[in-house]
Amino acid sequence: MARISSYTFSSLLVFFTLVAISSAQLSSTFYSSSCPNALSTIKSAVNAAINKEKRMAASLLRLHFHDCFHCLQGCDGSVLLDDNSTFTGEKTAGPNLNSIRGFDVIDNIKTQVESVCNQTVSCADILAVAARDSVVALGGPSYQVQLGRRDARTASQAAANNSIPAPTFNFSRLVSNFASQGLTMQDLVLLSGAHTLGFARCTTFRDRLYNESCTLDTSLASSLKSICPLQSGNGDNNLSPLDGTPAKFDTVYYDRLLQRKGLLHSDQQLYKGDGSGSDGFVKFYSKHTGAFWEDFGGAMLRMGALRPLTGSNGEIRMDCRKVN
Repeated sequence: MARISSYTFSSLLVFFTLVAISSAQLSSTFYSSSCPNALSTIKSAVNAAINKEKRMAASLLRLHFHDCFHCLQGCDGSVLLDDNSTFTGEKTAGPNLNSIRGFDVIDNIKTQVESVCNQTVSCADILAVAARDSVVALGGPSYQVQLGRRDARTASQAAANNSIPAPTFNFSRLVSNFASQGLTMQDLVLLSGAHTLGFARCTTFRDRLYNESCTLDTSLASSLKSICPLQSGNGDNNLSPLDGTPAKFDTVYYDRLLQRKGLLHSDQQLYKGDGSGSDGFVKFYSKHTGAFWEDFGGAMLRMGALRPLTGSNGEIRMDCRKVN
């Protein structure tokens, strides 16, 4: 894939991004007057949390993704809601249970933001900004987060179960899942690139070790078996990095796919080595860090513009865990 292809793709992505953001009534300057210290307050709290634990960057990024990938709602902070008498929340949905974390960090950010601007900044916007700041904190690109989301008053465990892509998905199912959100195959490759950060639990890649050894580098499979035994329930929560540099936002994730070292089945499905599917995107981004950084920001903006509540819809929660 030639370099000129990147510029062509980037131009198209910028166009579609602007269309999506315009229709969603979001703006990068939304809090400029109502809460001018909002972004700096969020950034300071995110940096403090990541300085304490590098893994938290991936966790905050994942929270935003899991909040946005919702077949009924979009990026509306619903993932943060605890169960109540009227609904069962999303925290215990299959894709979220023992996977998403960092709720206490979001609570802390919300408390700090409330201290400078009472009931002004939504929890949904905090998730979007914290995701961006997490990327930057570990050496990745910055991008202008579009703001103005409001918070949902409800959540749906069933919708989360049916919307968030699983690590066992094959390529066609991944593409279909992203297409249902209005996202492209290129978006799939770009957003999967967030797996350059963080870790995965044994239970998410065990089948890949013992049932798919022919598609996984044999030396990596052998080393992983020591921390992820065959028997289910034994070491389920043991962690392995998603790439070789889990605390650095780089293109090593794509490099490892080219080497058949994708930790998750869904990761390796992006590169099969036969020139089909998304092989070209993986090869391109493995060689062009600058293009990945630029295009990743665009993909995050498109994801962040999925069905947000704006205007008079929803609310600005005082506590991200419960409705007002």
